[in-house]
Amino acid sequence: MNRFIMANSQHCIGCRACEVACVMAHNGEEHVLSERHFHPRITVLRSGEKKTPVTCHHCENAPCAQSCPNGAISKHDHSVQVNQQKCIGCKACVVACPFGTMEIIVTPLDNDSVKAEAHKCDLCLTRPQGPACIENCPADVLTLATPAVLDNLAKSRRQRTARLEAQPWHGEAVGHDVVQTKLQQMQNTPQRGEPDKLSPQERAGHFNEITLPFRAEQAQREASRCLKCGEHSICEWTCPLHNHIPQWIERVNAGDIAGAVALSHQTNCLPEITGRVCPQDRLCEGACTVRDESGSVTIGNIERYISDQALAMGWKPDMSNVSPVGKRVAVIGAGPAGLACADVLVRSGVSVTVYDRHPEIGGLLTFGIPAFKLDKSLLARRREIFTAMGIHFELNCEVGQDVSMSQLRSDYDALFIGVGTYRSMKAGIPHEDAPGVYDALPFLVANTRHVMGLESTVKEPFIDTRGLNVVVLGGGDTAMDCVRTALRHGAAKVTCAYRRDETNMPGSKKEVKNAKEEGAEFEFNVQPVELVLAADGQVNGIRMLRTELGDADAQGRRRPVPVAGSEFVMPADAVIMAFGFNPHAMPWLQAQGVETDDWGRIIASVEGRYRYQTTNPQIFAGGDAVRGADLVVTAMAEGRHAAQGILDWLEVNAPKMH
Repeated sequence: MNRFIMANSQHCIGCRACEVACVMAHNGEEHVLSERHFHPRITVLRSGEKKTPVTCHHCENAPCAQSCPNGAISKHDHSVQVNQQKCIGCKACVVACPFGTMEIIVTPLDNDSVKAEAHKCDLCLTRPQGPACIENCPADVLTLATPAVLDNLAKSRRQRTARLEAQPWHGEAVGHDVVQTKLQQMQNTPQRGEPDKLSPQERAGHFNEITLPFRAEQAQREASRCLKCGEHSICEWTCPLHNHIPQWIERVNAGDIAGAVALSHQTNCLPEITGRVCPQDRLCEGACTVRDESGSVTIGNIERYISDQALAMGWKPDMSNVSPVGKRVAVIGAGPAGLACADVLVRSGVSVTVYDRHPEIGGLLTFGIPAFKLDKSLLARRREIFTAMGIHFELNCEVGQDVSMSQLRSDYDALFIGVGTYRSMKAGIPHEDAPGVYDALPFLVANTRHVMGLESTVKEPFIDTRGLNVVVLGGGDTAMDCVRTALRHGAAKVTCAYRRDETNMPGSKKEVKNAKEEGAEFEFNVQPVELVLAADGQVNGIRMLRTELGDADAQGRRRPVPVAGSEFVMPADAVIMAFGFNPHAMPWLQAQGVETDDWGRIIASVEGRYRYQTTNPQIFAGGDAVRGADLVVTAMAEGRHAAQGILDWLEVNAPKMH
């Protein structure tokens, strides 16, 4: 009889640990590189409150095998297996499968062709521990069904039926003690606890952080809400850094802050930063198993708590087992990608020097994100830690101007480029260059320099919006940063104008909520057509069209469609354009044979033998300069992947990243 995986769907908590474990088991027990490679062979289906794991039944007379024209599917070791070498991707098996568990996975190849192959549960046949989904299910709802298991199941059901007929009032309590514990834990989880915040009135006059750190009892309460959904949980997978979230939360629960922060640093060199600025609602917290029942575990604030506590107690990374390997690497850009890359390299014994044009590390963490979200002293403290680890910083040093790329290539064995994206996207409407119209990034950078007591620059002059009617165009986190900065200046009125509705705003919901609390106004479903000028050439309004949402675009977001005859003028003394960023010109890099795409992004071999290697083998790149403007945490993940690529290229035998 063929074996198969049996699921007790009545007790499934929907944590998807089985999916994560399945994908990792088929990828050398590591996370796959990106979401497009995440193809679990078991799927948790949801219907209302019911969750059901579904996978291949390994049918005795398998219809998929009977339908395969090339003999790629056959019975082997009491299971139905697919020989990928024979599979032609014809999809006959998909049509034949009565349970919908057979898939055809299409993988693009370098020669612009594709590889299509059948994909189904193989019972982890070559894995010594057996099926990974069974091993990692925290609620123990999965079982490998063998003849012996089925015989025992039938026997126990007959015995239970006999007992129930004799004593029916005992029926509900029989047989589920262990399974029910996890279910009851989820059902009895208390409601989510939010951190304390300064009142809107307290926030208005300064740029201090508005979210207060957790107190010990708050952190303990939130930590106790975590179900620890498997060794590798869905929150771990949805974090681009794959932080070991349930594991360090478990240590918080045990009062072991030192253990928690050491574990968090295995995957993240800036946990006190990501705990503050990551959009957790779109990542780890958005995938939390208890999200729908009682609200997600407040992962970001726990991360911030353990980092702040440990650093206040003088925590330092342990470098005692690191030995120099005789290799030197230059990192260009001290933003999140560059710092993450440098951290992995120096822990592997590589000598690292980081170059940056700013007077402090952090890139846009320091100079782009306002201080009310991220205290600037945090990066200065982190620079001291990095320096103690052995990383050397060359600040106020612009590559291509103060030091040449040819000199760096001569002095170092490899280079990493993590310069981010600084060129503002334009709307393409008339009068964008008029006085009173500002790009978001220079506005934010100049404001941060002002808050830090640094002088303005010619390219980024400080703009004071006190007493002005300010309109910010855009709907992302950068737009919210501009809105909230202008409010702190004392602007008479601040309006965020966005072309879709609030539900479709790309930014973090908590940032929109904060902006509303602080007095920002919002105008949704409006599209700018032209900037209106006064007689002296100064902007004094924006000609707008009302919009309605039409069909979905390639990303699944509904397109804004202008409404005929809806034109109106929105008054404005200052207009801030916050439409996103493109890579800036880097002629000093292109002169070294590093190719870029049509958008100006650096072309890097993301999935090649040496990850994130550019068309110049000595030069690697990652973060926004490769991917385009994105999140802090994705830039850090790419910096870490690039570091591994550099180590492989330099033939440094360092342990692979977690």
